[in-house]
Amino acid sequence: SSPENLEHSLSLSFCHSQVRELVLDNCKSNDGKIEGLTAEFVNLEFLSLINVGLISVSNLPKLPKLKKLELSDNRIYGGLDMLAEKLPNLTHLNLSGNKLKDISTLEPLKKLDCLKSLDLFNCEVTNLNDYRESVFRLLPQLTYLDGYDREDGEAPDSDAEVDGVDEEEEDEDEEDEDGEEEEFDEEEDEDEDEDVEGEEDEDEVSGEVSPCICFLPCFTLS
Repeated sequence: SSPENLEHSLSLSFCHSQVRELVLDNCKSNDGKIEGLTAEFVNLEFLSLINVGLISVSNLPKLPKLKKLELSDNRIYGGLDMLAEKLPNLTHLNLSGNKLKDISTLEPLKKLDCLKSLDLFNCEVTNLNDYRESVFRLLPQLTYLDGYDREDGEAPDSDAEVDGVDEEEEDEDEEDEDGEEEEFDEEEDEDEDEDVEGEEDEDEVSGEVSPCICFLPCFTLS
């Protein structure tokens, strides 16, 4: 191959390795494959394949760092055996809205040692007697099933927790500013405001880089 093609290939490989989250919702599969979804996404941690027409997970690439997999609203009816081999570190799996009918179809998930959360909303299997007890018995490593633990405790909402922390910090900042106005004159207040702005700028510079999140149609991945 020419140097130009090699450079282009290396550039694509570098881009793939930078992606942490990939959303391919509504991107129709072809014979169980999503065009461009390959094992080159070596650092992928979140993958969303909602409503892509999958009937099986056998053609998913090996993604050793993947933690969260969204497979809602497909036509998967079984064949979950390959998940443990290809996604060994999976912690969250959403299979809601698929064609899963029997508890036995979930048995391969026992090999997913890290699996903590499983969602099966709108699957026929949820209509079985003792559905929840049976799934927790089958998958002892599981903490949450359909958003609730064994004692019907709701799974924490990470977004709500973040929002709560932000609100508390804002309240503390307002209280500090009120106290400073009483203790110091206007010139000292202006100096402190400049210091606060400087600290905020430093925080922005030193903060962690946000993970790369991609929302791509299929044809852009190839």
